[in-house]
Amino acid sequence: MATGYRPAFVKTHWSTWRAVLAIVMTLLATGCAQQARVSHQQSPQANAWSGRLSLQVDDPAAQPLNAGFELRGQPAQGELTLLNPFGNVIAKLIWSPGRATLTNGNETRESDSLDTLVLQLTGSTVPVTALFGWLRQEPAVAEGWDADLEGMDRGRLVAYRRSPLPQATLRIALDR
Repeated sequence: MATGYRPAFVKTHWSTWRAVLAIVMTLLATGCAQQARVSHQQSPQANAWSGRLSLQVDDPAAQPLNAGFELRGQPAQGELTLLNPFGNVIAKLIWSPGRATLTNGNETRESDSLDTLVLQLTGSTVPVTALFGWLRQEPAVAEGWDADLEGMDRGRLVAYRRSPLPQATLRIALDR
């Protein structure tokens, strides 16, 4: 055999193989890239947070809530989207002064009370106004709730509801 010998199949398709290899490498590089998200530390005034949340209510009838989330806005007007592990929307809650809408699957509910729809969505009351403060690392007060903000420099928030019963624990891990 002479050096530099290539089978006829490889000779005729060499440029095709190089093109396929280039496409595969491009797809691999693109697949490894992730969409950049605004970190809560990069822009604390952005009024947008994302990550994972867990709400555990000390009641056998209550289902624990574990989901990805995206929160935008402020206490008076905003949007909370809950996501399953595949990134599909589980529920979306949108509110403005005097009006709140909860879309859960094919069902849409409206109310003049954000707290009513939060209770229907999570099975527990959650202090939305205080939550925005806590996410900004501000010691906001919510009756019956205690928040541990010490982990916020690492994007971790834990809040406990002591009263009214049943007790509840809200854990949030923000995306970096």
